[in-house]
Amino acid sequence: MVCGGFSCSKNALAALNVLYFIVALILIGVSAYSKVVSIIVSLSLVGGVIASGVFLMLIAIIGYLGAVKHHQVLLFFYMVILFLLFLFQFSIACACLAVNAEQRSYFANQAWTAASEKSLTAVQNKYDCCGYSDPIKYPHPSCVKLACCAGNNQTDPVCSPNFKPNETLTYSGICKPCESEMKEAIHTAFSSTGGVGLFFSFTEIIGVWIYVIETKKIREQTQAHFFNINYWSDDSNAVQKSERSFSKS
Repeated sequence: MVCGGFSCSKNALAALNVLYFIVALILIGVSAYSKVVSIIVSLSLVGGVIASGVFLMLIAIIGYLGAVKHHQVLLFFYMVILFLLFLFQFSIACACLAVNAEQRSYFANQAWTAASEKSLTAVQNKYDCCGYSDPIKYPHPSCVKLACCAGNNQTDPVCSPNFKPNETLTYSGICKPCESEMKEAIHTAFSSTGGVGLFFSFTEIIGVWIYVIETKKIREQTQAHFFNINYWSDDSNAVQKSERSFSKS
């Protein structure tokens, strides 16, 4: 059976918003779980992802109610918000995919500077690296407990418990800087974020397209309803007139 009727577009829009609701729950759950398992835990980042999940959840609820109840006002605001969200996500996704290696390094350096010592320690333990670009010149959490420093406390200054950044020291390179170790992970993060964002932005366009079909079907149904009322009203008046003329004769 070809899906072209009013109920089909209504059910499709309702199902799409159920999908959006599930995606929002996943975003919120993963963000909360990331406090435990993520490599770099940024409160603002986690809060931003949770806020995006809550926002998407609200949009899904509005769209679902509008589709089920045929509420034109709800569907209109749903379409406007969903289209704006599409523009935002599409722009961010394209920006993530267009970032080159130099820009990725710059963003990672900014994130390293703004991160807490606990987060940086987690990164160093994860990648067995010390500092971001130059462990000798710039401050970073202690590297003494890293695997690369095991048995090398006397040969590399960064492996000393009393280490302080000093440009006069000689870096032996026993512990590699985290910039080189994280390069592939940063590239993957930008690529996956851009790809996922691009995919979901196009699903939002599908939502807008189904909304247009839904409103068109509602308009056609409303016009048909009023046409039937007028038709039967005119027909009833004609019958009454014929009865009166017959009685007079």
